[in-house]
Amino acid sequence: MSIVTLVEAIWLFSAVALVILILLHSPKGDGIAAIGGQAQLFSSTRSAETTLNRVTWSLAVVFMSATVVLSAGWLPGSTINTPAPAPVTSPQAAPIPSELPLVPTEPTPATP
Repeated sequence: MSIVTLVEAIWLFSAVALVILILLHSPKGDGIAAIGGQAQLFSSTRSAETTLNRVTWSLAVVFMSATVVLSAGWLPGSTINTPAPAPVTSPQAAPIPSELPLVPTEPTPATP
């Protein structure tokens, strides 16, 4: 297992975990309940929410760091910064004469 494969696995895990954690967050707005004054009816402790926020931010930092490292090609064995192969040189072709007729001409028949 190379270092590139390991960082790609961490990147993939953090991406999937971020999606799941973001979907677990509770909505921040009061919505339609704020109109009737029912917004504070179902308030609960926010310790689980703060922990969820910290884990989400940590995974976001891991995801973005892995994205930068993978896209920059800083890891050994990365194929991002490898130089392109030299072009294949072919033997010289025969030069093309510059005074070729554009339209092939045929002899015109003689009219009596």
